[in-house]
Amino acid sequence: MAIIGCGSATPSAILSNHHLSQVVDTSDEWIYPRTGMKNRHVSSTNETLSQLAADAAQKAIADANLDPTNIDLIILATSTPDDLFGSASKVQHLIGATQAAAFDLTVACSGFVFGLITAAQYIRTGVYKNVVVIGADLLSRWVDWTDRTTCVLFGDGAGAVVCQGTETKDNLLAFEMRNDGSQHGCLNLGYQGESKPLAEGITVQVGGYKPLTMSGKEVYRFAVAKVPEAIEKAMFRAGLAIDDLDWLLLHQANQRIMDAVAKRLKLPSEKILSRISEYGNTSAASIPLTLDTEIRAGKVKPGDKIAVSGFGAGLAWSSAIFVWG
Repeated sequence: MAIIGCGSATPSAILSNHHLSQVVDTSDEWIYPRTGMKNRHVSSTNETLSQLAADAAQKAIADANLDPTNIDLIILATSTPDDLFGSASKVQHLIGATQAAAFDLTVACSGFVFGLITAAQYIRTGVYKNVVVIGADLLSRWVDWTDRTTCVLFGDGAGAVVCQGTETKDNLLAFEMRNDGSQHGCLNLGYQGESKPLAEGITVQVGGYKPLTMSGKEVYRFAVAKVPEAIEKAMFRAGLAIDDLDWLLLHQANQRIMDAVAKRLKLPSEKILSRISEYGNTSAASIPLTLDTEIRAGKVKPGDKIAVSGFGAGLAWSSAIFVWG
C-alpha cells in the first residue's frame, strides 16, 4: 500500500482567542500558554460536515491523479455526521465516486488512524485498490460555548488521503490500536433523553445529545502515558529506531501533550509537526489536516518516515508508521 494523495478543507470563518474573550471569561494570555492555540476554524450555519469532507476528498483524489470513478472505497472517520445514520454515502455522491462503497467510522480523535489501518486491510487482501480515508469533524456543533475549559479547544476541519494498492512497496510499516473503556467517562458527547409513556407498561426515551464534556487532566495523563508506548510498539514492529523517524505527527489536542510525548520518546522538538495554533483541536481531522498543510508548505517530502498517533474519547488510542509518497 502507498499513500499517493492528500487534501484538506476548513470553514472560512476563523475564531481567534480575542474573539473567544468576548464570548467567555478568557484571554489569549490564558489560552495560548496552556494549549498552543491561537485560532480555530468554525463552520457557519450553511456549512455541512458532508461538504467539508467531500472538498478534502476531491483535493486528495486530484492530488493522486485519479478520477472519482476510480475510487473503490470511502472511509469517513467522524463523530459529528450530518445524519446519525452516517454521512459517508452523501460524500460518495458529492464527489461523484459512483463505483465506491462508503461507510462511517467513529473512534473520535483516533478515527483517522483507525481508518488508515482499516483501509490497509482491504488493500492488502486485494479486495480494493483505491481507498479514500477522510477525517472530518464539526465539533463547534457540540461545544458548550459557556464552558471556557472546553470551548477554547475545538475547531472544525477535514483532511483526506488516497491509499492505493501496489506490487512494489508497502508504505504502512506498522501499527498499534488500543482501547480502554473503563475510562470512557473522561471525554463524552452523550445522549440525554426524557421518558415518554407510550402505552400501559411501555415507556421509551426521546431526546438528543448534550454538549461535549471532558476531564482535561485525566486525558492529559492518559495521552502522555499511552501514546509513547503505542508509538514504540509500532516502531519495534517496523524495525525502526526513533532516530529513523523524520516526523512525529500527533493528534493536535494540546501542544503541551505533543511536547511531553516527544520528550518521552527522546525526539527533538523540531521533528514535531504542529499546526495547532492555526486549527485548534479538530478531532479526527487533525492528523490529515496537519499532514496536508505541511506537505503543501514543502516541509514533508516523498520518502519521509512519519509516526502518527491518535488519542481521545473511548478512551481509544492508535499509532501508525508510514512513508509518505
